[in-house]
Amino acid sequence: MTEDNTLAVFVDFENLALGFKEKNSSSRKNATRSSGTFDIKRVLERLVEKGKIIVKIAYADWTSFPEHRTEMHESGIQLMEIPQRRVSGKNFADMQLCVDAMDMCYAKEHVNTFVIISGDSDFTPLVSKLKENGKTVIGLGMRESTSDLLASACDEFIYYEDLGKAPKSLPIKESVPKGKRPAMSLMIDSIEALQRENVSTIYSSLVKDTMRRKNPSFSESSYGYRSFSALLEDAQKLGLITLRKDQRSGTYAVEGLGSK
Repeated sequence: MTEDNTLAVFVDFENLALGFKEKNSSSRKNATRSSGTFDIKRVLERLVEKGKIIVKIAYADWTSFPEHRTEMHESGIQLMEIPQRRVSGKNFADMQLCVDAMDMCYAKEHVNTFVIISGDSDFTPLVSKLKENGKTVIGLGMRESTSDLLASACDEFIYYEDLGKAPKSLPIKESVPKGKRPAMSLMIDSIEALQRENVSTIYSSLVKDTMRRKNPSFSESSYGYRSFSALLEDAQKLGLITLRKDQRSGTYAVEGLGSK
């Protein structure tokens, strides 16, 4: 992951809805708890760790999913209305998604990462063509309804069921002043995200950028710090992180969570 990583997210919503329907049906047969419905906020919280999301489009016959409209709008997702298959005779959602993705691939050179949220193997040729044009492709879908062909074609594939599974490696200590806990919690969450992305050197600028992608309203001054470096220094004093000064840039880099 880099500071200038830009993402375009395309959601095949009907495929996800079908995946949840099958999963919930299986849960009921096995007398287990229902799996609920698709939560786009969980997805976006994971994707902002990859970079800046600049395009978000979801495709479906939205008259069939009225309960999801509000959540999608609140998440800033453009809803693309697709005719019902029984009316069109074809899956226009898949075709429109492919057309829009390839159009963006050629017209928007600054978009370097494409996210295809679906488990449908029909998108495998699209993934191959995007990679052929130098784009990174991330897939995301339900484990039981995702084609192995699609998952293996992507540079990375994330299963929805795995989102949010990992517990916080370092809980906020009681010694941290209550007013500063939201900032420290966001900082820890962002550092964990960078670690998941295998970032070799976690510079302070990367930490701050990730925090702002997760919470655009974040400002260290709101928590009484004159600079972001002051926040990091305080976090180190509280035993939340370990810092070192980078010899070349003279800026802070995070060596890890917790004190040595």
